[in-house]
Amino acid sequence: MIKLKTYPTQSIKASDRILTFERPLVMGILNVTPDSFFDGGKHEGINQALSHTTKLIEEGVDIIDIGAYSSRPGAPLISATEELNRALPIIKKLRELHPDTLLSIDTFRAEVAQRCVEAGVHIINDISGGTLDKQMFPAVAELQVPYILMHMRGKPETMQQLTQYEDIVEDVGEALAKKIAALRELGVKDIMIDPGFGFAKTVEQSHELLYRIDELHYLGLPILGGISRKSMIYKKLDITPSQSLTGTIAMNTLLLERGVHVLRVHDVKEAKQLIKLLY
Repeated sequence: MIKLKTYPTQSIKASDRILTFERPLVMGILNVTPDSFFDGGKHEGINQALSHTTKLIEEGVDIIDIGAYSSRPGAPLISATEELNRALPIIKKLRELHPDTLLSIDTFRAEVAQRCVEAGVHIINDISGGTLDKQMFPAVAELQVPYILMHMRGKPETMQQLTQYEDIVEDVGEALAKKIAALRELGVKDIMIDPGFGFAKTVEQSHELLYRIDELHYLGLPILGGISRKSMIYKKLDITPSQSLTGTIAMNTLLLERGVHVLRVHDVKEAKQLIKLLY
């Protein structure tokens, strides 16, 4: 029986585990924000967040990505204190109740990343790729935890004004390569890359990036694909994020066919079923 295979890549050491990506992993999204584009406010309270986390774990999630700052286009700035006040209580509770579950923190602030790792988070997921806080790369090097390096330009408030590229895939790859080199120079060992669908990219550019994402395998690192319920789906279909599950599954299928190693999703059960069908 012919099945898909992941593209050979570097393994990642997260906590006491080695992630080798023979099968793609699923990262489940836990937003504890009031204003995320799809699920803002749904998991803001500790009980709602824990309930959602239990659901994700029961569905077979591999990593839970905790977001306490909305990165949707036009999102307002919040302080590091407010971000930590949202993130730390749920991190501490999850480490207590689910000590074997891998956790990542979705933040571009070095201070927030460091405090969350100290509280028990295993992975740092930085949407800005170190551009919004120059202390992030040194902090990652000191903490020696896996780092997800995403491509973005500008800030969430301004990124959609910065969509001029010569060649979207070549430009994204070159930008990521320069930052990978900077991280390696600081001694960072475990890096994953995320091309940043929808971040400083038009709908059309995001689709081209999806269809050509396999060209980024030359960087030799695990690739994370985060397209779940994004505007590249719902704007294309003229629907809402809540109506975008079918489109998400279709786009995730294309990501898997092109060798992506991690799917970042709102809908874990459906992503796990998709992987089971294809691998």
